[in-house]
Formats: sequence, structure tokens, C-alpha cells
Amino acid sequence: MSGRARLAWCAAAATVMTACALLPLVSSATWLVQVALMLAVQSGVGVVARRIPLARPLTTAAQTLVALMLLTLVFAREQALAGLVPGPESSGRLAELLRQGADDVGRYATPAPLTDGIRLLLVGGVLLIGLLVDTLAVTFRSVAPAGLPLLALYSVAAGLSEGGTDWLWFLVAAAGYLMLLLAEGRDRVSQWGRVFAGAAPPGGRAAGVTAPVRTGRRIGVLVLGIALAVPAVLPAMRGGLLDAAGTGVGTRGGGGGTISAVNPLVSLRDSLNVEENRTVMSLRTDTSDIADLYVRIVSLDDFDGATWKPSQRRIVGVPDPFPAPVGLSGDVRRREITTTIATADWYAQDWLPMPYPPRGVRIKGDWRYEPVGMTLVGDHGQNTRGLTYQVKSLQLQPTAEQLATAPAPPPALRREYTKVPESLPADVARTARRVTEGASNSYERAVKLQDWFAVDGGFQYDTQVETGSGPQAISRFLENKQGFCVHFSFAMAAMARTLGIPARVAVGFAPGSPQSDGTVAVGLRDAHAWPELYFEGVGWTRFEPTPTRGTVPSYTRPEAPGTSLPNPEESSQEESTEPSAAPSANRSCPPELMRLRECGVPSAQAVPPSGGDGPKWYAVLGWALGGLAAAVLPLSPLLWRRRMRSVRLGAHGRGEADVAPHVLGVWEELTDTAWDFGILPDESQTPRKAAARIVRLGRLDPDSAAAVHRLASAVEQVLYAPRPRPVAGLAEDVRRVTGALRSTASRGTRLRAVLAPRSAMRLVWSASARWAALRFRIRSRLAALRPSLRRPSGQRG
Repeated sequence: MSGRARLAWCAAAATVMTACALLPLVSSATWLVQVALMLAVQSGVGVVARRIPLARPLTTAAQTLVALMLLTLVFAREQALAGLVPGPESSGRLAELLRQGADDVGRYATPAPLTDGIRLLLVGGVLLIGLLVDTLAVTFRSVAPAGLPLLALYSVAAGLSEGGTDWLWFLVAAAGYLMLLLAEGRDRVSQWGRVFAGAAPPGGRAAGVTAPVRTGRRIGVLVLGIALAVPAVLPAMRGGLLDAAGTGVGTRGGGGGTISAVNPLVSLRDSLNVEENRTVMSLRTDTSDIADLYVRIVSLDDFDGATWKPSQRRIVGVPDPFPAPVGLSGDVRRREITTTIATADWYAQDWLPMPYPPRGVRIKGDWRYEPVGMTLVGDHGQNTRGLTYQVKSLQLQPTAEQLATAPAPPPALRREYTKVPESLPADVARTARRVTEGASNSYERAVKLQDWFAVDGGFQYDTQVETGSGPQAISRFLENKQGFCVHFSFAMAAMARTLGIPARVAVGFAPGSPQSDGTVAVGLRDAHAWPELYFEGVGWTRFEPTPTRGTVPSYTRPEAPGTSLPNPEESSQEESTEPSAAPSANRSCPPELMRLRECGVPSAQAVPPSGGDGPKWYAVLGWALGGLAAAVLPLSPLLWRRRMRSVRLGAHGRGEADVAPHVLGVWEELTDTAWDFGILPDESQTPRKAAARIVRLGRLDPDSAAAVHRLASAVEQVLYAPRPRPVAGLAEDVRRVTGALRSTASRGTRLRAVLAPRSAMRLVWSASARWAALRFRIRSRLAALRPSLRRPSGQRG
């Protein structure tokens, strides 16, 4: 097999190995076998086209045409001419599958089912990456840039994957790229021929060129190991390529940490519009009243006029039991219920769904507690995929009288949760005052707002309406009166704040559907958002402004009496009414929302001024060493070459003992310099013939040619004369020849001679020779020890 053909197959293999990182995204791996076969055909066409040979653009065009025919054969056979030739109908079919695939990607969580649309996206995308890699690495002989398409493919997979095996796919992808580099290096070295041959060690085989390929493998494995180990050792280097989804939000144990401001409402509309209402979780509870069994994920309390998102809050270790809810007094009727929740294997959420307010949770994994929202957030990549856990929560039944006579909230809480930005249109507040005209207290205002949205205002529930953005979004909704739960909850919470009622938005699931086995099934279409308003003595209280969704709370109907539920416990008197808002310096954004570009800036209330604690000294040292290594490694060939030149030309040859090392070192510097400028050394020739070859290939002027021949004569004296005489000016002759070679070389050759000198290969060969010598010594010592180990005990030599 020719070197170019080997390079083509290695390029295809590297693409397949990198594509393995996409395996966790779908439930079936059959597409990978399919794409491997198609890549083999595409690469084979490239091999044949280059053997003919075709022009480079024609080679790429032939491969593109074959790839399109393969996609047509697999995905649009019935619409194609003769089942293979693309036509208008087959192109339309492929475009339709691409649209379906894009919809399926937004509809399903990973691992998604392998629909025809998703399969076309995977196979077509990998084929395109394979074509780019083959074109760059084989057709245009530029292997290093071919790593960019592979990196793009891996980055897409790593950005969407949330499993704990990202390091494994990184190893597979890196090994594929390393194999491609080694194949290219082997091809180039094979074109040079056998450059050097060293003497054989005593009793062993000749080390010679111990194969730069073999040495390259060792170096590659070493570098790959360092790339995996260093990020785990250096401090503060988290969130990188191998960090498990970058979701760590704090340290293990009971310490601090923060959860950042993010917006989980981006995919809520898509969940409500799915064709298949897939079951997200199954609930089993000990209460018969499931009408109020809302499952809450997170609360959104930071309102910037355009959208709602959770503020950056401090997180702590999970308490047992949870503190009593803020503002809840002992006069409110309640009942403690127990709910067992089992989530689907495909449902990966960073926040833990729980009935509100929770009193305690029994769950395995790495979770942290956010006290203000009373929710749990996954730590170090933890999510809800396939979990079963138990939550104890309170069913609260305040009366209308308790809400109507609630005292004023604490000033700090009122300031934080009634703040509205100046960008909020003035008609929002005017509409709120008009709707609530005649109400005598905050409770009556809240009920009037709820009834206006749900019954009296003429609003229609429509999930096809866009969520909207910008300060005018709420005004447009109030004017058009069409939307879904996001619009209703956002608008009511904003209007309540303009009336001085503390408000926030909760996101989670409305009550699900009872099943025959006694469980409650919660599906994608049950995804919901609702406003929570604060009343002192009751705490955060749910309202339901969205028509035809959820259940209207009984306490919003004044004629409904309060229940007589038992009150097993009083609320904690030690619970502070002022929300915690002291984040640490560490900020984290869960990967699912980072991919959606919704990691917002924390609100001003949630981020107090920094205490001035800078990074630790060891973090600074680690980053400094990492930066130094990143700067020095690319320049290491240049630095090594300068050092060798200084050593070789720095000797003075004072005396007969120093003549030979000085002359041989200067001659080696001359041959290495010529090598850097593209004149390969040939040690099979005599010094005189080697000098003539350098003069001829380097197109040297007469003065420089005379300098080369003077160096060759000095070398012949060292090799053959019984007493070689010192020769002055040899170092200056080398510098003169170097200048002449530089003047006749092209700009690219001069640049490569400085930044990536070819003679740096000596360093690799030297390391290989030392390793071979070390292995020889170890084997020799082991062979010497074997006879003594075989002697029977007691026998003396």
C-alpha cells in the first residue's frame, strides 16, 4: 500500500473514531456502522482519483458526488433515479428529513431515539467532516489543519453530551488524530530514505534509525497522558474539555458555592408542542388530593424587563430536614405528604423536581441545596436521568382570610421582589391598577389579576405563539391576548410587582394524570410555569392565571372555607425572613442551558461587592506554569537549535585535544544548517563529496563555496591525519555559509528553518537511541541474573 493510500484510510479511521463521541446522544449505535461503510467508499474513491491522477478539485468533487449518491441510496431511494442518481424529488426528500431531524433534536432529550431525520443529520454530518479531513490531509497534504474539522465534530458531541464518559471519547478521538499524524510522518520519512545508521550495541541489533514512527508513538502517548493528567492536578483548571459537562457548582461537603442566573424556559414551548406526550416522571404519593400536586423545579426571581431568570444564589450542603419555608406561621393548616418520584432515563435536568414546599429528600448522588428557592441542584455533572427518590413536602391550605389580613412583608424581601426595571413599559403598571381597581388589599389584587387572565380578560391559550423578548414583550401579550403559561406567569408576576406585591415565577410541571396502578404520570405536555406571590404568615403562594391549565387554588375563591387538615408541626422560629444573597466567587452554569446561550448576568441584589479575596497563590502558580508551557512547547525546536548552534560554534580548539571535537562539531552544525534549508544530509559520502553537494544544491557563491571546502578539509585532517592541526575561523565560515543559504532560499523555507528546523529530528533519534541502549542494558542484566536464579538452593558457584 502506498503512503498516500495509507494516509487516506487513516483519515477515514480518525473520522470514525472522533464520531464515536456522538454515540451517547442517541439510543442506537447502528448509524456508526453505516457511516463507517460510507466513509470507506468515499475514501476509496479519493484513493482511485489520486492514483489516476485527477486534479485536486476534481478529486474532491468526485468524492462529494459519491457521498451525495450514497445518502440518496440510503435515505431517498424511492425518489431517486434508478434508486441511486439524485434528482429533484430525492433532494426534496433529503431536505424534508433534514427539517424533521432539526425538529427532533429540539424535541427529544439525550439519548434521543434514532429517527430518520436524526440519522441523516448524524450520517451526513460525519460524511462531510470525513470529506474535509480527507481533502486537507490527503489531497492537499496538510495533516495538521485536518484536526480542525475533527475538533469541531468532537466539540459538538462534547457540548451536547452529559454523561460521565467524556474522557473515554476524548481518548478515542485523540488517538485517531494521533494515528493520522503518525501516518503522515511515516509517509514523509519514507520519502527521505534511510538518513542515518548508527553502530550496533554489543551483542545486539543496530539501533540505527529506531524508527521515528515508533518514537513518535511513544511521544504521542506521553503527550496524551499529560493532557489528561495535568488538568486534574493543576488547581482551578475546571470547566475545560474534559470537565464532565462543566456543571460543578460547588465543593463537596457542607461548604459554599453558587448557582448562576440561567433561564430554563427556553425549551418549555417545545415541550408543550410535542406530538408524543412522553412520560417525564412517575409519582406515587400518599395523598388522595393530587389536584394541587405541582412538581416544582426552580423559581425565577430576577426580572430585567425582558425576561425572568433565577438570581445567582448561594448553595450549601443538603440539610436534613429542610428548614421551614420563609414566612410560614403556625396558624396555617398543613399536612405532610410523602411522594416517590421516578424519572425517565432520557430526562436530564440539573434541578431536582419536587413538590413545594419540600421538608426533606432521600436521594443518591451529588446534590446541593439552594435555601432561597428551596430546591436542589446537581453538582459535578449530576442530573435527574433515571433517578428514583423520595420527597417529604407540605400541603398548605391557607384561608382567604389569612391571606387578606396578612401583614406587610419584611422590608428587605419587599425591596428585592417588587423591583421592576425602568425599561418596563408604563402601560403594564397602568393595566395592573385598572384591573385591580376597588381591591382593598394585596390578596384581593392578586385574585383580581388571576381572574382577569384566566376568565374575564378574553385571553386565549395558544402554545404556537412565540415567547417573545425585549421590554415590549409583556405589552404585546396584554394587547394581543394570546399566549401560553410563560406569557401568563410572566405578565402576572410583573404586574403584581408594580402593585407592591412580592412576586416570582416558578417552573415545573402541572399535576399529571392518574394511572390504574395508583401512580401519577407526568408528561412533557404537563410542563408549566406559574406565578408565586408572597404573603407574610403564609409564605410563597401559588396562583394560576393560565386558562385551561393546572388547577385554580381553593384559597383564591373567598367562598371556599379553609380545610381542617392536621398541623403536625409548627414552623421554625429560627428561619430568617431575609433571603440569602451572598454568592461566592465561583460561578457555574449547567451545560444544558449553556448550550442554549441563556447564562445571564446575575442580578445586582444577588451579587454583593467582592471582598477582595484574589486567587490563591497556587492557582496563580499553576496557571503561570501552564501558560509558560503553552508558550515554550511550540518554540522548543527553535530554542534547542539555537542552543546546539551556540555549543558547536563556541569551542576554540586550543590544543590538540580540542581540535577534533571542535572541527566535528562545526561540521555537524554546517550539515544541520543545510538540512534546515532542505539539503538532506548523506553520511554515506565523504566530507569532500558532501561539501560539493551542499555547494551545488545550495547554489552558493564562490566565497561561501570556499568556506564549505575549508570545513571539509579540516574534517579530513581530523579523520585521517595522525596529528590534526587547529584551523582558525571555522565558526565564521559556518556563519558565512548560513547567510548564503538564507539568501538563496524562499521566504517559506527561511521561516521553517527558524521556527521548525528539520534537524530537530536529531533530538528524537537521540532519545530513541538512549531508550534502545537502556533496554539493551536491562535485558543484559536480566540475562546475567537468570543462571543464578535457576541454581538449586544450597548450590554454590
